[in-house]
Amino acid sequence: MANHKSALKRARQNEINRLRNKTTGTKVKNIVKQVRLAVSENPDESVTTDLNKAKSIIDVAVKKGVIHKKTGSRKISRLEKLAGKINS
Repeated sequence: MANHKSALKRARQNEINRLRNKTTGTKVKNIVKQVRLAVSENPDESVTTDLNKAKSIIDVAVKKGVIHKKTGSRKISRLEKLAGKINS
């Protein structure tokens, strides 16, 4: 455990940031799963709306630094590719 005042503060900040990052990461996982499920079950307009929502959530996670920029781009690209198979 931390002994110095500044180290105790840093430990508190790390815990708050960890919880915030965890919720954002969970949102990313859930929306990706939702898009994949929508693609497999019902290929219609809901896929497009889910895809746009997923892009937004992934971009927010990248902006907050929860996931790396290239990881976010890769996730979006793969989802768009998957949704594109339905449209063609």
